[in-house]
Amino acid sequence: MYPELLQTIKLLKKQRISEDRKAILIPLIEFIQKRLKDNKGINISFICTHNSRRSHLSQVWAQIASVYYTIPNISCYSGGTEETEIFPKIIETLQKQGFLISKLSSNENPIYSIKYDESLHPIIGFSKKYDHPINPDNNFAAVMTCSQADTNCPFIVGADQRISITYEDPKISDGTPEQNSIYSERSLEIGAEMFYVFSQVKNSNLIH
Repeated sequence: MYPELLQTIKLLKKQRISEDRKAILIPLIEFIQKRLKDNKGINISFICTHNSRRSHLSQVWAQIASVYYTIPNISCYSGGTEETEIFPKIIETLQKQGFLISKLSSNENPIYSIKYDESLHPIIGFSKKYDHPINPDNNFAAVMTCSQADTNCPFIVGADQRISITYEDPKISDGTPEQNSIYSERSLEIGAEMFYVFSQVKNSNLIH
């Protein structure tokens, strides 16, 4: 992984996670652990209304955490109840935190290559509905990252399990002097929780 990204990971691993939040994360830990034990592919789709902020941060940090803790067969996705675009401040925030990001298309809904390691495939990021063809249509956990999507989407077709792990929308800081710090804090908060999740998964293959 890139050196600057590793420095960010050190920061987020120091973040305190409350016992209440740890309890909220247990279903995702158990889903991953069971799939790993059964030697099945592990698909996780993070869902928020516009697929523009929190769901992308969750997808990116979960994928990175799986690589960091060498948990195999993890594929992380994101989607929304509607298609918009990745909010530019999300891209800027991830760049500042050590990711190498390039724009692959410049339409109204740009597609980004989000790299975290020179030798590994990048994460491809763009806004899409949760049932977009690039996302899994069965055998996945649907993780709801915002309360609005959690309420408006009582049923996700094809999901084996629905898990609610919601975060406050950093959008509340848009247009204010606190915007940079709020987006950075939300990214680190989500990163810290995703790293906690994968740190709790026991990979028996690593024992040998």
